[in-house]
Amino acid sequence: MVSKRIENLRHKARRLSIKEGIFASAKGSFGDYYISPFAIAINSSNSVVAMFSAISGLLGPITQVFSSKLIGKHSRKEIILKSVLLESMIWLPMIILTFLFYKGILVSTLPLFLLLIYALYVILANIGGPAWFSWMGDIVDEDKRGLWFSKRNLIIGFTSITLALAASFFLDYFKSKNWTIFGFMTLFALAFIARITTLRIIRKQYEPRVRVKKEDCFSFYEFITRAPKTNFGKFSIFRAFFSFASSISSPLLAVYLLRNLGFDYKTYMIIILAGAALSLLFMEVWGKIADQFGNYVVLKITAIPIAILPILWILSPSPIYLIAVPSIISGITWAGFGLSSGNFIYDNVSPQKRGIAVSYYNMMYGMGAFLGAGFGAILIKVIKTDLIEPIFIIFTISAIARILVVLFGLSKIKEIRKVKRSHGRKALDHMIFKEVKPTILEEIHEIRSIGGRVLE
Repeated sequence: MVSKRIENLRHKARRLSIKEGIFASAKGSFGDYYISPFAIAINSSNSVVAMFSAISGLLGPITQVFSSKLIGKHSRKEIILKSVLLESMIWLPMIILTFLFYKGILVSTLPLFLLLIYALYVILANIGGPAWFSWMGDIVDEDKRGLWFSKRNLIIGFTSITLALAASFFLDYFKSKNWTIFGFMTLFALAFIARITTLRIIRKQYEPRVRVKKEDCFSFYEFITRAPKTNFGKFSIFRAFFSFASSISSPLLAVYLLRNLGFDYKTYMIIILAGAALSLLFMEVWGKIADQFGNYVVLKITAIPIAILPILWILSPSPIYLIAVPSIISGITWAGFGLSSGNFIYDNVSPQKRGIAVSYYNMMYGMGAFLGAGFGAILIKVIKTDLIEPIFIIFTISAIARILVVLFGLSKIKEIRKVKRSHGRKALDHMIFKEVKPTILEEIHEIRSIGGRVLE
């Protein structure tokens, strides 16, 4: 009787987690998506725009290393509630910045203020990261993680894309009236409202108890020294180097589309989100493949297309090409890669160690992102040539670095969960011929019925 009651509470917690994710994605659609465009709108330099990713990569993981030690000492729910409350408040100074720019106050220093406020935002937003990861691992069954997280990502992704596109049309309308700064002000206010709303939902969620013993804790130095000898450690090293290679170019994509190609906000967001929209239809496919053949197989299938993406972005300035090729490939492959990366951690780390292990993993990943984005920021500043756009050189360097990391790093990792034995080719064939069409039809039906079922 007790186990049935607990399972009902876990089921309700999973449903509430999806609701919470919807409002969190709304915050991202109105706020996070538009930090870089806002920075560009207030005349931030290309190097400063690139530094937003660098700050996120550095401060986020450092925060998680410290906040992971709170698990066991405090309720995970309590940690997340405080993190969300503080994170919500940071949108208020963001709104003040838009007002200062409109009034022409401290205009030349506003990019620096934005950078500082964003740094504080990253810290506050990441306090609850390890606690949330640990919590979700306790309410989702091991053999259904791929399917459940893909369903959650589908619903949240659909919401995020819909709202982000609506925000881009809204912002372009304001731009046509010469009210661009008021558009950003409104979006940031909506981001604040959306995030503060999640507090009520989180309070209702069931939280299983977790006991963290002394032997479950270990230092970052111990983690680093053991990393080359363990499967999870090797995976963390691979993700750190892949993050470095990816971050050389990824923070500059907004600069390339908005400044180099001169697209409006609507076109920019359509290009960015086109692939993400299609990825929703593949989300459950990736989940099923991961559950059957393992997360490592999905990592292998998706890594090479991700590696060549920077080259694909610069082959043509046509919006149709950018939507049809790099955007779609990016959306589909990053969806599978991200889903399997998260689930790979669950497979390789015990429940008691998840909070601290994921914080150290994110520390390595974040250091890679920080160094990569910093390297990209330096390159965009120092590369001077009339023969080719400097940003083209940076994108090419990023692609070469990604390919080298995949070739030398991915082979050192293995699948430890018991799954169907398969090479990537067999899993890919299975995905194309047995999963894609029926699953996509299911996903379309899922999207149509999102409102009714999720909000029950």
